[in-house]
Amino acid sequence: MKKLSLLLVVLLLLISLPLIAQDAAKAEPSERHEFVITNFRTESGVVLPQARIVYGTYGHLNAAKDNVILVPSHYMADYHGYEWLIGPGHALDTSKVFIVATELFGNGHSSSPSNTPEPYHGPRFPVTTIRDNVEVVHRLLTEELHITHVRTIIGFSMGAQQAFQWAVSYPDFADRIVATCGTAKTYPHGFVRLEGEIAALTADDAFQNGDYRTRPTKGIEAFAMVWTGWLFSQEWWRKELWRETEKPGTTFEQLLQNLRTNFIPGADANDLILQMRTWEKHNVGATPGFDGDVEKALRSIKVPLLYMPSETDLYFPLTDARYEAAFIPKVSLTPIPSLWGHPAGAGASPEDEKFLNEKIGMFLAEK
Repeated sequence: MKKLSLLLVVLLLLISLPLIAQDAAKAEPSERHEFVITNFRTESGVVLPQARIVYGTYGHLNAAKDNVILVPSHYMADYHGYEWLIGPGHALDTSKVFIVATELFGNGHSSSPSNTPEPYHGPRFPVTTIRDNVEVVHRLLTEELHITHVRTIIGFSMGAQQAFQWAVSYPDFADRIVATCGTAKTYPHGFVRLEGEIAALTADDAFQNGDYRTRPTKGIEAFAMVWTGWLFSQEWWRKELWRETEKPGTTFEQLLQNLRTNFIPGADANDLILQMRTWEKHNVGATPGFDGDVEKALRSIKVPLLYMPSETDLYFPLTDARYEAAFIPKVSLTPIPSLWGHPAGAGASPEDEKFLNEKIGMFLAEK
């Protein structure tokens, strides 16, 4: 495999694929687990004979089981996706807290189009919702780990979507909520963006309506280019901040080719689409009892919520966060002052990581 650029390493760390890892000496020790539910009924009504959730744990659960922090994963991520927040000098000290990091349906490890047998293999896998993911993790915590309450739920991007859903579906389950670069609903502009990325991927003749025999490489590369165009801010590109992470002498053309061909190495096309469909359908207002009213659902949130949009996020713009924050009773709206766009919410730059750890650490320390 060709040597990957430092920028690509940053992106892969955000989605936390196991092909790229942080320095092992700095990585916090973790354990991988699986939780399987028989006959799991999805919100769409489809029953999966087996629903599998992969999760990781860090630290140790105390006898009282009151030191738990949940960190649900983001788009195509594995459970390593929050290690920018975990460990010595970071907000989550594993000598004090027990961290449960869960993986979304569709990431290729948890139940996904790519690893589920017929009749739900590939494009026949049901479109799972954020509420489906929250429900299966609620069962994981309560049935397998016998945890009935957590200190905090912290989520980035699709993880933030889950954090908002937890606050609405299970308003007393967590003492606090942290949401970075993600909203309580996918608004029409975000839906259109996702549809553009799906259209780019599925335009490849090899896609064959999802029943491909060979990987639709051209479609996945087109998807990667559309995705990358939204990932960072316009000023990030204008100032060529990518040069801070690239080898000296790297050209813009080389950067684009690397992003085009190595954005998510080995990812399955149906998995990519499934998680985009999950993203599209997200709306806490659709939770039973709220009649589709997102404002009513947000008003129902009981616990303190630290809401941290990126000032330059094109996926989840600051204006959407300001709109939602107006309805959340105990919200602290704290924008991230970054040019790194969406990845700022996962500590993409050293400055972003420092800002997030400081603000989240202070929020968790509040009485």
